[in-house]
This record gives sequence, C-alpha cells and structure tokens, in this order.
Amino acid sequence: MSSDEMGSSAGVEVDRMAGAVPEPGSVKSDPILVADRVRRSFGGLTAVDVRRLEVQRGTITALIGPNGAGKSTLFNLLTGFDRVDQGDWTFQGSKINGKPGHKVARAGMVRTFQLTKALTRMSVLDNMLLGAQGQFGERMAGSFLRNVWGRQERANTVRALELLERFKLIDKREDMAGSLSGGQRKLLEMARALMTDPAMIMLDEPMAGVNPALVQSLLGHITSLRDEGKTVLFVEHDMDVIMGISDWIVVLAQGQVIAEGTPSDIRSNKQVIDAYLGAQDVDEVGSADE
Repeated sequence: MSSDEMGSSAGVEVDRMAGAVPEPGSVKSDPILVADRVRRSFGGLTAVDVRRLEVQRGTITALIGPNGAGKSTLFNLLTGFDRVDQGDWTFQGSKINGKPGHKVARAGMVRTFQLTKALTRMSVLDNMLLGAQGQFGERMAGSFLRNVWGRQERANTVRALELLERFKLIDKREDMAGSLSGGQRKLLEMARALMTDPAMIMLDEPMAGVNPALVQSLLGHITSLRDEGKTVLFVEHDMDVIMGISDWIVVLAQGQVIAEGTPSDIRSNKQVIDAYLGAQDVDEVGSADE
C-alpha cells in the first residue's frame, strides 16, 4: 500500500467506542449475504474467483486488497451491475444472482460508487426523491391520480428532509448537486441510498477524495448504520479507518479471498502482510492503535 493511501486521513482520529467492535469469536453466524463460486473473467484475465463469501447481518465488514484485486468488480457482480461467468448468491435467503441492479436494490441491498452518481443538474432534494421506491406516480395510470401520488410525494419529501438534516445537508437542499464538494456528494449518495430503507448498504471507497474534515462525519454515519441494525460492506484503503470501525475484514488478492477475520487477526496474518499490508504499514497501524 502506498504512503498516499495510508495518509489519506492523516490526523483524523477514529473513535472506537467500547463494545462497538466484537471480540474475536463473538460474531455469530447469521449471514445476510452468501456467495458461492463467483467468477468473472475479462479475456484471459480472471478478475474475480471467490469460492465463498459470507457477510454477517448487522455488522460492518471491510473488503480490502491491493489495487486490481477485484473489489469493485465483485461489488458490481453482487449488485447486478455486471454479468457473472458463474456463481450463485443469496440475499436474506433469496437468490438474487442474475437480477439487474434495480431489482437487487428493491430486495434491500443498495450500493454507492467510488465515483459518485449524483445528478449534478438537479437539486439535492430532487436527487434524494429519486431514491424513493415504489412511487405510484411513475406508472402511466398512476400519473393521472394526483391525489394519490401527491400524498406519497409529500411523505417522501418529509423522509428526504429528515435524512438531509441527519447528514448535515439540509441547508443545501435547494442547491444543484453539482455545486457540492466531493465529500458532500459522498454524504448525499449515502443519504439517497437510505431513502430505500435497505437492509444492507455497500459502500465503494466512501472516503476516497474526501476532505479530512469530513472523514470523521462519514465514519460516524457508517457506524450509526450498524447501530440501527443495518449491515454494511465497504471497500476502503485507509487502514486506520478499516481497523477502527470494522467487525470483520475480508482480504482479496488477484480476485481471490486469501484471508478473513477480525482486525486483530488480519493485522497479524503473514499472508496478508506479504500480499497487501507490508511490514512497515502494519507497524504504523499498530502504533496508531496503541
């Protein structure tokens, strides 16, 4: 890992509240997402070859690995944004492989992107309203029943404003989304994902390009999702962040899972050190925790 990646949140303290991260062996097996033999190749290159992946309900799981390890590709496969060569996966007991992204989202598993997908020429509030599910007025027949979809839109607006207040974007509600900073767009995308009231949210590098002043706020929002009973799977490179908020860590290298465990397990895993962390990085992470 490069010094730039390790230093992306330099000086930012990660609060580890007592009891927030379970001790080794205390995480009970209650997987919300189970994937088996997921494989994706591009030409002669195998980008993802995951034999088994389980994400436990109500936890924060980090997916880490060097650049090119297949993390974002795996995200794309699991959420219906790319086609798998082979493999099966279930979410909350229901098979979802082969379903497009919008149906995966309706099932309760939503994601954000490393490069945010805010519609820049729409207001922040309108971006939020786009995230609401099952809007009656979007149907041809329903569009003529203004009283029906009007009540629904008012309820959605109340929900959107509550989330914007929570994510400290309420003062920006009428601004164009394109005027937001990179960190604010990350907050907007996370808030918009919550408009669907998902059971699980997948965050692809939520701290990438974020001003250090906003990193702590993003961390607080992620841990609060777990406190509310939601499941979080996230990709990140900053080891201070990963070790600070994760209950479980899965390490990907060359498309394969090479290790998984608690932060303390991963910190001392020689295979992970050789493939990803490097002795110097482990020393730095260890000293930051002391």
